[in-house]
Amino acid sequence: MFFKNKRILGIDIGSSSIKIAEVDVSRKVNTLQNFSLVSTPPQATAGGDITDPGLLSDTIRQAVTELGTKVKSASSGLWGSSVIVKRISIPKMEESLIPEQIRWEAEQYIPYDLNEVNLDYKILNISSGQADTMEILLVAAIQEVVYTVSDIITGAGLNCEILDVEGFALANCFEANYGISRGQVVGLINVGSSVSNFVIIENGEVVFSRDMPLGGIIYTNEIAKTLGVSMAEAEGMKLGISSGQPVPDEVSAVIENTHDVLIEEISGNLEFYHNTSTSQIGKIYYTGGGSGTVGFGEALGKLVASEQLDPFLGLGINPKVFSRDYLRQIRNFCSVAIGLGLRQKGDK
Repeated sequence: MFFKNKRILGIDIGSSSIKIAEVDVSRKVNTLQNFSLVSTPPQATAGGDITDPGLLSDTIRQAVTELGTKVKSASSGLWGSSVIVKRISIPKMEESLIPEQIRWEAEQYIPYDLNEVNLDYKILNISSGQADTMEILLVAAIQEVVYTVSDIITGAGLNCEILDVEGFALANCFEANYGISRGQVVGLINVGSSVSNFVIIENGEVVFSRDMPLGGIIYTNEIAKTLGVSMAEAEGMKLGISSGQPVPDEVSAVIENTHDVLIEEISGNLEFYHNTSTSQIGKIYYTGGGSGTVGFGEALGKLVASEQLDPFLGLGINPKVFSRDYLRQIRNFCSVAIGLGLRQKGDK
């Protein structure tokens, strides 16, 4: 790795909130030094897509200023339909020949003009089951979105060192906290507001990554529609029931029914994975603001063994900044930002 002693701000841009994590990777134990969680201006995004880059830059700049950090290097993520991740099999060949083969394969799998996307790939250290083939994780990102996110970061007065796939950052956070277990297959889900990242790790490598176009906002939408209240009132009810406050009886029923929508989407992704792999997932770790909705963990547990992801399990924590109560408050929100903050220039 390069610049191992250099701190990078991990910036997770969400449609509901922006999360910024400063992680010191120069110590014996990776240490979370600082963290910021600020609301995303409503007019800056729509349905998970960026609509006002300048406003996002201003919001990030202010958050970084209030954070009081001197770090100017940043890593951010790509999400949703702007990025495609696909596991493919190609004929076994010398590594020097792979880039040309990848471009040919991309023409078959990527539904965009290849002149308008950035292509990358990773050779997977897993068997394809056939001696004459090799497994590749193909990644394609729409250039326009890459430039937009990069411009948002530089517009905030920072240097955009790394742009990662949010699902990969989630996996990076998991690996840093739980380690790599050979023979283990786990799923990770980050339930955001409008988009949820779903990842499967097999033998320490990401083999499946897909973003689902739904998240915690669907609970708010259903409460508003069913009870005939505003989105603000519905959001208050959703948060209220999760914190034990009294709310109308109908809210519990709406939330329980809406769990089924998310669980069905997760189930569909699991089925897709199982159709292409003989491995079985042992457990799904869940995180993200939407996963804090009352009953989500229990609903997921009916589908597959599940556990709340602890993004602090293997990290050192700056005691001057983080109290135990504050860590509890931000636990569901910082996994992707921490994963981005752990990235270093030169990582693959």
